[in-house]
Amino acid sequence: MTLVTIHRGGPAISLQDLGRPGYMALGLSVGGAADPLALWEAAALLGLRTPDAAIEMAGAGGHFSSDQPMRFCLTGAPMQVLLDGAPVAWNTTHCLQPGQRLEVGGALAGNFGYLSFAGALMRPRVLGSHSAHLAAGIGAPLASGEVLELSPDAVPDAAALYLRVSDRFSGGEVRVMPGPQTNLFTPQTLGRFAQTQFTRGPQGNRQGIRFDHDVAPFFAAQSAGLISDFISCGDVQVTGEGVPYVLLAECQTIGGYPRIGTVLPQDLPKVAQTPPGAPLRFRFVTLEEADALRLPPLKQLQGVLGQIRTLHRDPRDIADLLSYQLISGVTSGDDLERM
Repeated sequence: MTLVTIHRGGPAISLQDLGRPGYMALGLSVGGAADPLALWEAAALLGLRTPDAAIEMAGAGGHFSSDQPMRFCLTGAPMQVLLDGAPVAWNTTHCLQPGQRLEVGGALAGNFGYLSFAGALMRPRVLGSHSAHLAAGIGAPLASGEVLELSPDAVPDAAALYLRVSDRFSGGEVRVMPGPQTNLFTPQTLGRFAQTQFTRGPQGNRQGIRFDHDVAPFFAAQSAGLISDFISCGDVQVTGEGVPYVLLAECQTIGGYPRIGTVLPQDLPKVAQTPPGAPLRFRFVTLEEADALRLPPLKQLQGVLGQIRTLHRDPRDIADLLSYQLISGVTSGDDLERM
């Protein structure tokens, strides 16, 4: 068993995995990581078949140590990070040695960073997940002084790997498919919605994010008498003031505001990582296009694995060089004489 200690935790760090699918009918949204792509990236880097629980860090991280050698990687929103005072590369595997201190500071871009370890979290799951679902009262933020029990890392001296990722931390274009209430908006309103450049507002959390605009409000033509209906992560609700909110991992499961569409799952990480003040546009796609773009989990992992590369490090930059196995075997010493 390996013990990872949180010496100092940021104000919004929690354990998150892929959440709890299957409980929507009971009023519990899936939850899980706000940027699930970051967990798949970590799984690919650490050689895991499926993502395990990671420490989600919203805005800022914390200080961590391990009592045994343990590989880790940092994915999602890039943050300021030091290992024993030396900078650490993002989207790259590293080994946290006993006595070292990993310090993760504020976000340099985006909103949610993730610290993942090669060892699996050893604690009971709640409804099949380790995720803290704070809106539902499941779990709690991680606290300073808390200790996480992990299974040992079988290959802590494995070659370092890195992953090249595209920018999803500064807004951009997001694809939206129509939903059951899209036809409540006139074609003119839908066209104007697609042509408007929105700005990520200051209001936002793991439940949803507001997107502001400086044009006329986006009202549904037929919203009178609209009853509450089921809603899910990715839905774009338009409030009574005509402003869109994109629902995220911890959204409620019932809502009465009309939904102009639903963000494609593969674009939700970009929504979650868009920082306040960044621009964003919505582009409508058909249901057929959305179905064609859908990637099952195995395909998603394979796609990330295709971007993994071995990191060739300069030995002069490896502070813990002597902790690695530098000789692959032993000989009797007279090998050349016997040839």
